[in-house]
Amino acid sequence: MTGRRRAAVGAAASVGVAAGALVGVTGVATAFARAVVTPSRHKPDDVEVLQVGPTRVVLAAGPDTVVPGRYGLWTDGGRGHARVGDVLARTGDSVVRELLGVDAGVLLPGPARWNQYYYAGDPTSALGLDHEEVEVAGPVGPLPSWSVPPAAEVADGTWAVLVHGRGATREEALRAVALLHRLGVGCLVPSYRNDPDGPASPAATYGLGDTEWPDVEAVVRYALDAGARRVLLVGWSMGGAIVLQLLARSPLAEAVSAVVLDAPVVDWRDVLDHQARARGLPVPLGRYGVRLLRHPLARRLVGLEGPLDLRLLDWVRRAEELALPVLLLHSDDDDYVPSGPSRRLAEARPDLVTYVASTQARHTKEWNVDPQGWERAVADFVLTHR
Repeated sequence: MTGRRRAAVGAAASVGVAAGALVGVTGVATAFARAVVTPSRHKPDDVEVLQVGPTRVVLAAGPDTVVPGRYGLWTDGGRGHARVGDVLARTGDSVVRELLGVDAGVLLPGPARWNQYYYAGDPTSALGLDHEEVEVAGPVGPLPSWSVPPAAEVADGTWAVLVHGRGATREEALRAVALLHRLGVGCLVPSYRNDPDGPASPAATYGLGDTEWPDVEAVVRYALDAGARRVLLVGWSMGGAIVLQLLARSPLAEAVSAVVLDAPVVDWRDVLDHQARARGLPVPLGRYGVRLLRHPLARRLVGLEGPLDLRLLDWVRRAEELALPVLLLHSDDDDYVPSGPSRRLAEARPDLVTYVASTQARHTKEWNVDPQGWERAVADFVLTHR
C-alpha cells in the first residue's frame, strides 16, 4: 500500500471513529433529555421497615429516613399508609422514629415507599375537611380537582390554586390545604396533563411549565367563574415553574394577588446541570441534551410536542418581569433543585420576593422539617397580601 493510500485509509478511519463518538455522545445526551421530560409511572419501594411497635418504628437508615421531620410510609403497593415523626435513635444501619398513626392497612416489617407529603388520600380522609371532586375543562381534557371551601367565618373571597410538582400528585398540596382553610382561603387542587389521573397531552411528555400553564389557567378561570374575588397561586418544584409561566403569559394573571413558591424551579438549566452531575454525566454532555430540547427536531429526537427553550423559563434572568408579591421558601439542603437560583431571584427583586431560607430539608420537604415555621411564614404572607 502506498503512503498516500495509507494516509487516506487512516483519515477515513479517524473520521469513522469521530462520527461514531458523536453518535454515542448524542445518544447519551438524547437519553438524558428524554428522562427529563418523560413521566415515570413506576414508583418502587425505597424503604425497609425492620421492626414495628405500638409507638415506634425501626427503619433501615437511608438518605430520607434519617432526616428530621414528619413523613409518611406507603405500604402494600400503596394500599396501606402510616405516618412517622421525629428520629428517636440511630445506629449505623437503622433509625428509630415515632409512629404517629396508621391510616390504612397494617404496618408490618418489609418494603415500603417514603411519602414526603406526610398525608395520603384526599382532603376529607387526610385532613377531615369537606371537599368536592370537580372536573375542570382543560385544553387537552378534563382536569380532576379537589375543591375545598374556606372556613366560612373568615372567608373573604380569596381562592388558592395549588400546583404540585413534576411526577408528584395532588397529595403534595395537602400540607398547605388545612392552613389555607383556617385562613379563610378556598382551595382548588388540580391534576394537570400527563398526571396519572389527568389527561394525556399529544406527546405525553412534560413541558417543564411551558405547556402545562394553560391547564392551571383553566383552573383559575374556574375559580373566578365560581365567584372568587382574587386568586393566590401556590406551586411546589415544577409547579412553581408552571405558576411563573401563567403569570407571564395569561391574561388572567391580573386576578392573581400573590404567589407562594416552595422549592421552585426558577432556572431549569441550573437544575439540569445539577442532575447531570448527580447521574455521573459531564455537565457539558448534559447541556448538549438541553440544547436538543430546543432543536427544531425536538419532537423526533426527544418526544416533545415542539422545541422547548429553557432560557424562556429562567426567572433569574427575567426577574424584572415579576409584578406580584412572592413568598419563596427553599432549603439549602435541597438535593434535587438547588436553592442558588431562588436566592439569586430574591436578591434581584427584594421589593417583591420574601425569601425564607432553611437547612436540613430535602426537596420540597421544608414543611416536613419545620411545619410550624413554614405555616407561620405562609400565614403572615397570605394575611398581608390578601
